[in-house]
Amino acid sequence: MEILTNQQMGEADRLTIADGTDGYMLMQRAGRAVAEAAADLAGGGPILVVAGRGNNGGDGFVAATVLAAAGCDVSVMLLCQRETLKGDAAAAARDWSGSVLACAPDALGHPALIVDALFGAGLDRPVKGDPHAVIGAINANGAPVLSVDLPSGINGTTGQIMGTAVRATETVTFFRKKPAHLLLPGRAHCGRVRVADIGIAARVLETIGVRLFENDPDLWQAAFPVPGLEAHKYARGHAAIACGGVAATGAARLSARAALRGGAGLVTLATPSEALAVNAAALTAVMVRPIDTAVEFAEMLADRRFNACVVGPGCGIGARTRDLALTAIGANRGVVLDADALTSFADDPAALFAAIKTDEAGAVVLTPHEGEFRRLFGDIAERPDLSKLERAWLAAERSGAVVVLKGADTVVAAPDGRASIAANAKPWLATAGSGDVLAGIIGAMLAQGVGAFEAASIGVWMHGEASAEAGPGLIAEDLPEVLPTVFRRLYDAFEIAY
Repeated sequence: MEILTNQQMGEADRLTIADGTDGYMLMQRAGRAVAEAAADLAGGGPILVVAGRGNNGGDGFVAATVLAAAGCDVSVMLLCQRETLKGDAAAAARDWSGSVLACAPDALGHPALIVDALFGAGLDRPVKGDPHAVIGAINANGAPVLSVDLPSGINGTTGQIMGTAVRATETVTFFRKKPAHLLLPGRAHCGRVRVADIGIAARVLETIGVRLFENDPDLWQAAFPVPGLEAHKYARGHAAIACGGVAATGAARLSARAALRGGAGLVTLATPSEALAVNAAALTAVMVRPIDTAVEFAEMLADRRFNACVVGPGCGIGARTRDLALTAIGANRGVVLDADALTSFADDPAALFAAIKTDEAGAVVLTPHEGEFRRLFGDIAERPDLSKLERAWLAAERSGAVVVLKGADTVVAAPDGRASIAANAKPWLATAGSGDVLAGIIGAMLAQGVGAFEAASIGVWMHGEASAEAGPGLIAEDLPEVLPTVFRRLYDAFEIAY
């Protein structure tokens, strides 16, 4: 589940070599992993390895040597002159006994598989000239493509396309994934990702100090809330969901329903008096309570059994919502701020961040989409040099909150430097109200005593799994109703009886 930046992967290699493993041995292991994947994809047909001048190209030469020894029909096309190769890549080229073709875009032929070994994850400048033309020819060829480490043209740390990029059928990477295997647009170019063991010991991760993870149950299993036999509803927490005016009550009800389905023992909708009848008629297990002002909300939260709050969905933009949010934060509860609660601080985000950082504040989770993120963190959002991950990290540090930067590659970033990237959301989550459901699930996790980073990561993952379970055509109302199936799958995976 750990994800390594380019710099961290280089450190993992360095530590492994310092521990006695020769660098060329690592390249040979990587090349054998590429050869294994290539043999699976080629189905016995001819294979063309397109190699670059660096270690990525060296991996390609090793793969070609292994494939040829196994009887495969394999050719190598090299982007540079063979005599210009250096280090381990030069050694790999010497071991290749076949011919080396000059790299020409119109000479790819009709292989059963193209192995893309042009550039590795460390590419940090735009692709131009001959490499640009070769990548275009690979994409236009029609043959399946196996990329080595990362599709050529993708920056491994940011996931950005550096001018142009290979679209791979499959990618084989080594030891651990890189951010670009999960961040868009890089992820869209990777196809299926294989992670190969090349003999780097897992203990190097402790030395490196990895703080970035794929959002997967392995990351948060220890924090996942499981009620015991003695549990009762009050032991599972009581979530308060703030609601707006009578014309915009649906979003808060979606959050409340999701909080209840997400495991909170009790959920109360704090509704304006004018919307009380509407909400009471639409809800059953979710309770309703008339709350018109922040003072009344504070009186409600004086009951310590309310241990989590969601403020924002359908609340309306303005002073009342700001006051409700600040009241929830100051009550030292777990708080999720979403939608209107975020936009309500667009004119003064510093006031929100100052409140979050006071001693009275509890754990706070902010759940912006890109537009809301821009309203709160405009200078960070406008920096083209930052990846989505880096923007979320900086926002978490500035705000003092856990930041959930939503999208198909949702990033959860904590002020202490931890972050997770999710890759399980389906595109049909892009529908009205799905973010309100996510806020409710995270609120449910906070109500059950889960820490803010883990609660946000669990909520994001379960939200994505619910989208897969509900399937194409889902609407937001479907998501809470499939959460029991998601819970059952988790219980089965964690070997928890139910």
